[in-house]
Amino acid sequence: MSVELLVNVTPSETRVALVENGLLQEVHVERQAKRGIVGNIYKGKISRVLPGMQAAFVDIGMDKAAFLHASDIVPHTECVAIKEKEQFQAGNIAELVRQGQDIMVQVVKDPLGTKGARLTTDITLPSRYLVFMPGSAHVGVSQRIESEAERERLKRTVAGYVDELGGYIIRTAAEGVGEQELELEQDAAFLKRLWRKILERKQKYPPCKILYEDPSLAFRVVRDFVGAELDKIRVDSRQSFDQLKRFTEEYVPELANKLEYYTGESPIFDLYDVENEIQRALERKVELKSGGYLIIDQTEAMTTVDINTGAFVGHRNLEETIFNTNVEATAAIARHLRLRNLGGIIIIDFIDMQSEDHRRRVLHSLELALAKDRAKTNVNGFSQLGLVEMTRKRTRESLEHVLCAECPECKGRGRVKTVESVCFEILREIIRVNRAYDADQFTVYAAPSVADYLRGEESHSLAELEVFIGKQVRVVSEPLCGQEQFDVVMM
Repeated sequence: MSVELLVNVTPSETRVALVENGLLQEVHVERQAKRGIVGNIYKGKISRVLPGMQAAFVDIGMDKAAFLHASDIVPHTECVAIKEKEQFQAGNIAELVRQGQDIMVQVVKDPLGTKGARLTTDITLPSRYLVFMPGSAHVGVSQRIESEAERERLKRTVAGYVDELGGYIIRTAAEGVGEQELELEQDAAFLKRLWRKILERKQKYPPCKILYEDPSLAFRVVRDFVGAELDKIRVDSRQSFDQLKRFTEEYVPELANKLEYYTGESPIFDLYDVENEIQRALERKVELKSGGYLIIDQTEAMTTVDINTGAFVGHRNLEETIFNTNVEATAAIARHLRLRNLGGIIIIDFIDMQSEDHRRRVLHSLELALAKDRAKTNVNGFSQLGLVEMTRKRTRESLEHVLCAECPECKGRGRVKTVESVCFEILREIIRVNRAYDADQFTVYAAPSVADYLRGEESHSLAELEVFIGKQVRVVSEPLCGQEQFDVVMM
């Protein structure tokens, strides 16, 4: 199987596409204006100690001094006067730090308004499967990994990577990762290399300098694909390519030779029709090759997927046609859950099947298709109503939420009132205003389609209304009005 990462970089936006066998599977988007500094590590300097607030202001080289509370100071950092953990109490900030002292800190909250960033000395470094905790000998496991046997297996495996540098927290994504795949070991090695670099910079750099910046999208995606089977990573920006080259050679050497600077004449996302695939991923309807189709609706509570045979009539009997459509749909569903990054509760309405064997085989086909998904999924099987209930772990915002906003016309309903409905609403509004106020005549400003309908198909209704209220009603087309928008003006 051919697997490629395509990285498209512009000054304001970075997009990464995962393509498997020439077909788009995942899209990641990051806008430069929305990037914060959470996760960044700085060599700061205590500029002021505030005993009354049990906090200190720290200069990290930004316009506003950052804020460090006594409760965010951990015992294994160099800033603590009392070194032993059992004796440590985050009570008196004056005993923990002093003015002018250098201190290594990590940002946990972005600056907001007049407030500076919120800091901690409890530094952590995440990777795909692990979170590194410098100075700790502890191995923790995510509470979301429920199987006790799996928790023990992972803890036993990762305990072998703990040394004087620090310990680890095992992330939810590590569930089911095999020991023979070496992915956990590669993650641990990557994090240790990264921490050693940070310690080197701490010794070399002057105060108020950044030691580690939480990676941008391209770097995070490369980091998260450590251990994955990738054939190529194509980057269309020379600067980003050079940065990624240095990054991989230093921290992820197994991916360094897979990097390639894309110099093609056409845009990189025109390869494998990625740009058009993204547009199709924003539509409700997904066409199947056989002629059937899916309808995908994303709501606040859940995502629903409805399968229809459409133009597919099959070659044998109805039951066989339904079964083949459902099997074909399983691959499309699994792909679009990844591509659209749909998470939470997902309800799939397969076409009703009478055969229990067919239902079992469709379910098996769905589970096989979902096995490629890097996000954790859980399929509960067919319910009494014949629906398949499943969940998919939320890892980031869905593609629709990143690229789209609520329609100003329908306000998120996905529908607008018909021209006829709006016309009757206007007629009712004229009657209401006429009863409430004394006016000589009325002027209606409405969308061209509504105005045309009032002057055409509903002209008789408008004439009857004028007779009923005894006043003239003038209709004016207003191109700036949406279909549901109108104004009734008294003259």
